[in-house]
Amino acid sequence: MQQRSRTRFYLNNLGLPLLLAAMVFLLFDLTRLDQWISNLLLDPVSGQFPLLHDQWFEKVTHKWPRVLPNWTGEAAIIGSLLSFVWPRLAGHTHTAPVRFLEKARIAPVLRFTSHHRRDLLFVVVAFALCTTVIHYLKSHTSVYCPVETTLYGGPQLHSEWYENFTWFSKAGDGRCWPGGHASSGFTLLALYFVALRHRWPHARKLLVAILLLGFVYGTTRVLQGWHYMSHTFWAGIFVWFSTWLTALLFYGRQALQAPALNSVRTRPVLTVSAMPASLRPE
Repeated sequence: MQQRSRTRFYLNNLGLPLLLAAMVFLLFDLTRLDQWISNLLLDPVSGQFPLLHDQWFEKVTHKWPRVLPNWTGEAAIIGSLLSFVWPRLAGHTHTAPVRFLEKARIAPVLRFTSHHRRDLLFVVVAFALCTTVIHYLKSHTSVYCPVETTLYGGPQLHSEWYENFTWFSKAGDGRCWPGGHASSGFTLLALYFVALRHRWPHARKLLVAILLLGFVYGTTRVLQGWHYMSHTFWAGIFVWFSTWLTALLFYGRQALQAPALNSVRTRPVLTVSAMPASLRPE
């Protein structure tokens, strides 16, 4: 039973993303599906992406949405630092500084951060690792954005990520694969693993919401010609692996696989006194 549970865990969290990666590679990277999708978005008259230079669209879909992952990361950093404060004050509850913190309702915040220190540090590390992985891939594949290539009026030649990939040196000046804006939305997957660890009953709904958010982040850049659709899928795949591996390191498999609190139900016990008279033993 335990072996079956472990197998299911790795199939869901490792096997399915690997299968998705293989599908994206076969359907997009080895075909012209990306270009076909982008061509559908072109203005037939000008041959350009209509939203490419739309300042309002750029602000609403690119600049403003960055606030959510940025503030989440900053809050996790601040919370991680504050988590070390309360343990040093807990033994001095009757002193004037601690009484002031209690009166100002700062002490509950410090206690909260101290209690959730592992979660806060996990979010910080997961965000940092995801950012590092995405930047590494960008600089070591040198893929230019669609509007930068000759396919859509730019000066650079179109290439796939595997054509220029290098392990230990920068491949060139291109910085378009995988999608950076999409990855910023997907980094919120760290919150999903925190929810799993605490057995939050709505963790799956949170997962769906974050995946949709990252997909929307990436799609808006596709509409502007700054990315291909596959760039969004690749961003989600690499962020998933980075965050999942970090969660395994911080929490372990059993904590991530524990059932949600509302799914742990006890069956009612039928006592002898509660049985109908006709069913009671003589």
